[in-house]
Amino acid sequence: MPEGSLKESARKVQTALQAVGYAFEVREFPASTRSAEDAAAAIGCSVAQIVKSLIFRAAGSGAPVLVLASGANRVDEAAVGSLLGEPIERARADFVREATGFAIGGVPPVAHRVKPHAFIDRDLMDLPELWAAAGTPNAVFSLQPDQLRSLTDGVVADIKQR
Repeated sequence: MPEGSLKESARKVQTALQAVGYAFEVREFPASTRSAEDAAAAIGCSVAQIVKSLIFRAAGSGAPVLVLASGANRVDEAAVGSLLGEPIERARADFVREATGFAIGGVPPVAHRVKPHAFIDRDLMDLPELWAAAGTPNAVFSLQPDQLRSLTDGVVADIKQR
C-alpha cells in the first residue's frame, strides 16, 4: 500500500522503519488485526507468527517494558520481572499511549516515544516469518526474527507461561 494512503499512525511506523534502513511495507487490512487470532485470519498465517507487542510498566521505576510474544503464547510476567530486575505490572491505556504514542491494539515494536526495555519470546526466533502491529488496529508488517531483535534491541528469553 502506498505510504500516502496509510493512516497517520501507520505512516509513522512506515517512516520509522525506513529511517533505520528497512524496506518493510506496512499493510492495512479492511478487517481488524487487533487480536492475534484476527491478524492471523486476515494475513493467512498461523497465530504463532503474530508478534504481540505488549506494554507493561516496571513497578518500581515506572519505565515502559515492551514484551514481544508469540500470538500463541501467554506471557509469564514473573519471568519478565526477573529478567528486568523488578516486578512488572499491566499498564493502563493512558500509560501505553503516553509511552509509545500508540493505542492498545496497534502498538508496534518500534517508533515509541520512550525507548522501552524490550524482551522477545524465544518461540518467535524459530519461525521463518513474523507479522507485527504497525500503529493501528488493522495495520501490520512482515519481518524475520533476527530483524525483530535488531529493531528493538530486545533480549530473547523464555517468557511464556508454562
